[in-house]
Amino acid sequence: MKVSEILQVKGDILYTVSPDTQLADAAATMADRDIGSLVVMEYGDLVGMLTFREVIKAVNAHGGTVDAGTVRRHMDDSPITVTPDTEVNEVRRIMLEKHARYLPVMNARTLLGVISFYDVAKAVLEAQSFENRMLKAYIRDWPAEQVAED
Repeated sequence: MKVSEILQVKGDILYTVSPDTQLADAAATMADRDIGSLVVMEYGDLVGMLTFREVIKAVNAHGGTVDAGTVRRHMDDSPITVTPDTEVNEVRRIMLEKHARYLPVMNARTLLGVISFYDVAKAVLEAQSFENRMLKAYIRDWPAEQVAED
């Protein structure tokens, strides 16, 4: 299974923010939309990711409140990306090794979407469930052995 297959199932809704957006506004968008990340775009290019991890770090650093700073100050400015052709097992490895819950999907310089740890887990579970159903059907329909007569 490839990343492109996950994106097809997930759909193409993508939430972006500018690096000059106030962090509090970005956090409000994340809360209102019930999303864990925003892609940070500037002049049509991916320049970073803002996830709940960065927001929580900022809140912690400022005594429990979101400071008046911008997204640029808190975003991950070197997000790990994948391509539509990246295999899901490679995505799982990257997410686990790098502690990345969200990965932008890029085709050259074009942002196609973001896949989350949840999206990957759901896709793998659905693929395994399908395979399991096919195996059970195969076993259920197994031809009966002919008993040899002497």
